[in-house]
Amino acid sequence: MKIALLGYGRMGKEIEKIAISRGHEIVIRKDVDDDIEISLADVAIDFSVPTSAFKNISNCLNNNVPVISGTTGWLDNYKEAVALCTEKKGAFIYASNFSLGVNIFFELNKQLAKMMQTIEGYTISMEEIHHTLKLDAPSGTAITLAEGIIENSSKNNWELAEKTSEENIAIVAKRIPDVPGTHTVWYASEVDTIEIKHTAHSRKGFALGAVIAAEWIVNKTGVFSMKDVLNIR
Repeated sequence: MKIALLGYGRMGKEIEKIAISRGHEIVIRKDVDDDIEISLADVAIDFSVPTSAFKNISNCLNNNVPVISGTTGWLDNYKEAVALCTEKKGAFIYASNFSLGVNIFFELNKQLAKMMQTIEGYTISMEEIHHTLKLDAPSGTAITLAEGIIENSSKNNWELAEKTSEENIAIVAKRIPDVPGTHTVWYASEVDTIEIKHTAHSRKGFALGAVIAAEWIVNKTGVFSMKDVLNIR
């Protein structure tokens, strides 16, 4: 499989290692403003920056190249990307996190929220910790976790705050050198605390999931998610 890497930072380089180890060829390595011939690739993996992601995705869809994107911070344009994918009969996956473990964690988070929905006396809060070079806060993963809780609770939204309000879930975002990513969800009461947590030990998990998603999407048509890739719907 011929892969275009759209974004060649630390994640791009980690994806390259995993892809080559699985027998794939990297035919494009794109930095932010490079001009590329995207049609050389069988599939594109976008881990660029928020200001480049939608342009990258559009270029792929306009040239009939399946694309998966793990870039966060560009989702104001997500509906446009979905519409373009449908119009061009293309293939597209966006995920806030491609780690296989995190995607299982997303489902555990939703199930716990459903279980806690009718139990009184618990306050929900969240924390995410990432490396100091991460551009957005809270992380896309934290937002996905918050949305999973909102779907299954009386909360209406999330906010960057120390303390959860009546309507919103508080997310604390910390930036510490060399932390790949840690996400924690708490339900705390006067008598006990329930905690679920995912800790990434390296970027390899994110890279492996991205390559697996790229392998899966080739020769498909539609807008998909990691639930489709992992068959956990």
